[in-house]
Amino acid sequence: MIFSTTETVPGREISEVLDIVTGNVVQSKHIGRDLMAGIKSIVGGEIRSYTEMLTEARNKAFQRLSDSARQKGADAVVGIRFTTSAIMDGSSEILVFGTAVKLKK
Repeated sequence: MIFSTTETVPGREISEVLDIVTGNVVQSKHIGRDLMAGIKSIVGGEIRSYTEMLTEARNKAFQRLSDSARQKGADAVVGIRFTTSAIMDGSSEILVFGTAVKLKK
């Protein structure tokens, strides 16, 4: 499977647009991480526990997009974008979306 943030796959021609595919995760904060984040906000620097949490959530969302594309028989997903939004205080959604396509052989 080929994944691209561009609308095309270099050197390949799209033969069919299958569907929009998405993957999402709603992630909430963890009380232990929150305590450490509060301390870190006082002294400054990267809050690694949040970075790791968001990386895991992004990877899960991307895997769900990939699974959806495979179920539709796609060869590639083009135009991939990531977005986030707050769902409620203390939680957010990571959404990845793109267009599942078939490529000419």
